[in-house]
Amino acid sequence: MVRALCRVVAMGLLVGGLLLAPNAGMSEERLPLTDRMWRQLISEAHTLGLPTKFLKAVPPSFVQFEFDELHSYAAEYHLGEHRMVLNRALSFNGAGATLRPLRQLTHAEIETLYHELFHAYIDYLVTVAETLSEVTSDPVLAFARAQQRCHYGAVLITPVVQRKGETDERFLTERESWEALNETWAVFVGWSVWNQLELTRGTERSIQKSGKSQDEWVRRLRSADREGVLRGYYEPEDSGERAVARKRYLAPASRLSEPEATVLMKHVIAFPSSLLARAREVLSGVGQGAERYGQCG
Repeated sequence: MVRALCRVVAMGLLVGGLLLAPNAGMSEERLPLTDRMWRQLISEAHTLGLPTKFLKAVPPSFVQFEFDELHSYAAEYHLGEHRMVLNRALSFNGAGATLRPLRQLTHAEIETLYHELFHAYIDYLVTVAETLSEVTSDPVLAFARAQQRCHYGAVLITPVVQRKGETDERFLTERESWEALNETWAVFVGWSVWNQLELTRGTERSIQKSGKSQDEWVRRLRSADREGVLRGYYEPEDSGERAVARKRYLAPASRLSEPEATVLMKHVIAFPSSLLARAREVLSGVGQGAERYGQCG
């Protein structure tokens, strides 16, 4: 057992060294562009009072940023490739070299950015777990895998997006269920950040403390849950179905659950315990909206 533990520690040090060694002893000016962008992003997010806990967990060199003229989506993240593609409009002066300062982005653009940043975080957790196979996986990742099986293995979708009341049942593949979970969670992270920005716009208020902003955030959460806003989507693996619809959106009944929101707010967004308790009360309430489908035991 001691020998196995030594191997685990050694592998951890090796991976950490591989990720951090290229930057050791380098000044901020000499760091690779990707590293500088990541550090700047965390610094600016902290200044704006935005979530940084999950960003700090990802090594600066892990994500490769690219800018392109995107038409179908505002941004894309390629799992496994550790590659984030952002619309060129999000780059400084539209030059496609580096990200514009967060203060120059709209709230909707920051919401999109955080959506993709969450994908990068999950990608990192998966990468580390695969590399250190002997180590118990991160609690967020372990919970995600459990939810993938019991909550996203079978879902209800809205075949016609505009008709939320019409639903079909789908049994998802391993890839589809993982994407559905990832998108649902990323939607919630982006939603949380957008609402935080909207409620504290140009003021010194914070949703981290009790007050009007926190009360309004909770009210918006209740409304979003009731209306089935907090739900994700996936791209069908079957080519025939994909020809009909590139994306399949989950129905309100397959929206984010209270246990999922709790893990995200506690371990990813790092909301205070007071707000966490109020949010849990909202999402666990009976009669809020459509009953949830595929609840985990």
